[in-house]
Amino acid sequence: MEEADSGPSSNQDHLFSATGRQTTQKKNDLLLSRKRILQQLESSNSDRYSELLRRTLAGLDAQIADLN
Repeated sequence: MEEADSGPSSNQDHLFSATGRQTTQKKNDLLLSRKRILQQLESSNSDRYSELLRRTLAGLDAQIADLN
């Protein structure tokens, strides 16, 4: 009976851990994308392209904020 009681809790912990890992991985991916966009923005010579990059950066920042 003790094993049955610990089973669901263990499953919930496992699901939470998987969700946490998935969230952490998504945040890391977004941060890498953000870094790449910043590098492109620094080297951009086109005002139109720079504006596109700034909008993309704002979108990434919003997604990162949602994960926090």
